[in-house]
Amino acid sequence: MSLEDRNRRVNSLRATAHPLRLQMLSLLTGAELSAAEVARELGTTQANASYHLRFLLDAGLLVIAGEENVRGGRAKKYRHPWDAELAAHDTHETHSSDEAGLAGSAASEADLDAYVRAFADMIPRRYRQRSLTPQTLLTDAELWVTPQAWAEVRDLLMSASRIVHEQAKPPRTQGTVRTNLSVAAFTMTTDPDSRR
Repeated sequence: MSLEDRNRRVNSLRATAHPLRLQMLSLLTGAELSAAEVARELGTTQANASYHLRFLLDAGLLVIAGEENVRGGRAKKYRHPWDAELAAHDTHETHSSDEAGLAGSAASEADLDAYVRAFADMIPRRYRQRSLTPQTLLTDAELWVTPQAWAEVRDLLMSASRIVHEQAKPPRTQGTVRTNLSVAAFTMTTDPDSRR
């Protein structure tokens, strides 16, 4: 991995280690929105939304999808090209794959920990907003399986992730339901006391 790739991945992890930014990435997966629209949708100020959008843009996680005339000027429309890294690197890995490329970096463990904490902190908030239907699925499993079984599980999870991202629509589009898919899947060391 080149130094440039390593720095890009560290910047990406740092940028996503914030709950509001994670919400923005989800929102902008299915819609192209301005800072004002993002602010209204997420219940924050336009200044706060603008700051975090610029942060994500600088980290390469957003693109400017266009501009529109608004009262008093022009507003940029942002979009999250969720599959850009997959296409750029011809891989099916997500942020978790970056850990191998960041090994040995002083910042990597802290950055990964911050990302995982922000990711995990989103789950209770989203769970409290679930619809009360029998379609809720919660699974927690720390198991020993064959490498073949693990590869199959990973492929299925990647497929599910790809489907929800490809099918994402703007908020409240007729015929859609608001959903959450939070996945943390990884192999573990054989020593339960390692890396503590």
